[in-house]
Amino acid sequence: MTHANSWALPATDTDEHGPCDDDCGIRDVQDRLGDRWSVLVIVELAKGVRRFGALKSVIPGISQRMLTVTTKRLIRDGLVERTVYPTIPPQTDYRLTPMGESFAQAVAALADWSRQHKEAVAVARLRFDLDHPGEL
Repeated sequence: MTHANSWALPATDTDEHGPCDDDCGIRDVQDRLGDRWSVLVIVELAKGVRRFGALKSVIPGISQRMLTVTTKRLIRDGLVERTVYPTIPPQTDYRLTPMGESFAQAVAALADWSRQHKEAVAVARLRFDLDHPGEL
């Protein structure tokens, strides 16, 4: 039996759709993975609780505005928790939620896969480019 998406598992009796034929949430996850800064913030927070300034200093090239926008999106998605302490000046720190920790593990697995297959992907691309000049 062939499927349009060869990676997809066949539907079961209780699941008339494939694993992601309808809105299974993958687009939301892709939004975070495809965002230039979100993964970097997640990776950094996987190392432990960080204050805003510490995050900004360890993520090269991120502006204060982009870090603010990114952390707000991650908080909205339930991946990051923000705590404000009533000090003068106020201190704020960020940490991963349990769901954020789970996401960080998935990101780490993807990074591991990327490292393991980096050379093979480069070879495959070169082979394709040589066999199909000017196609891409």
